[in-house]
Amino acid sequence: MAISVFDLFSIGIGPSSSHTVGPMRAARMFVLSLQRDGLLPRTACVRAELFGSLGATGHGHGTPKAVLLGLEGHSPRTVDVESADEEIARIRGTQRLRLLGAETGTAHEIDFDESTGLILHRRRTLPYHANGMTLFAYDTTGAPLLEKTYYSVGGGFVIDEDAVGEDRIKLDDTVLKYPFRTAAELLSLSRETGLSIPSLMLENEKAWRTEDEIRTGLLEIWQVMRACVTRGLSREGILPGGLKVRRRAANAARALRSEGDAAARATEWTTLYAMAVNEENAAGGRVVTAPTNGAAGIIPAVLHYYINFV
Repeated sequence: MAISVFDLFSIGIGPSSSHTVGPMRAARMFVLSLQRDGLLPRTACVRAELFGSLGATGHGHGTPKAVLLGLEGHSPRTVDVESADEEIARIRGTQRLRLLGAETGTAHEIDFDESTGLILHRRRTLPYHANGMTLFAYDTTGAPLLEKTYYSVGGGFVIDEDAVGEDRIKLDDTVLKYPFRTAAELLSLSRETGLSIPSLMLENEKAWRTEDEIRTGLLEIWQVMRACVTRGLSREGILPGGLKVRRRAANAARALRSEGDAAARATEWTTLYAMAVNEENAAGGRVVTAPTNGAAGIIPAVLHYYINFV
């Protein structure tokens, strides 16, 4: 199986790759299906039902917010995290949804009552995965137009009901220049070819993209990581979610700066970089899923350590 670095490291939002990023992508996939099938202009009502873990812990993970943004056409990669809460307030205040409103020229506005249009089943599950959701669309007479079930299987990856089961999921069969299955095989290839691991992985990545595209894409990921650390080190207040957890990174950064000689406290700074990302993730900010949101702080912290202290 071939996996690109851009599959493992994807730009998204917090707080969860499986409960926030995945549901937003699924909801957007649903309205794009309506558009593709010519059903969007006939749609008068939509309903989303969340099952299993999505239903049980969805409120704490911002899943309803993610679904509403996805129905309006937002992508986790590009949604404006600064105005997202305002958009949700507008949807709830007007009880109107702009289906695909984030897609220029394609918005289709409908009535939407969240109390009946977005259902979280705390004790019901779907058969193939704990993170399941089913979306429905109806016309003005109440006749069904489309029903689709999606599973958010981790890391922001989403599959629909047509691709469930090991015999139905098509793995990426791209032929790589230096295929390997284990770390031992990777090290062996490095010795045999004389290539460093980064150089070898770059050659494999060229199976999907040009070198310029790879380097540009990786630098974009790095810019998002760097911006996330910067925001996390500067923002204060209470994190969302109802537990009244106070942000700590900004205050800890001030304390470390007052100690002088940053290099003598490089390990503490590295921990702080990860904390800054984790707090941004918890706040629903822009993060890089690497390879999950729960681990989103590790790679940025290590890269900041290298740049600042090595």
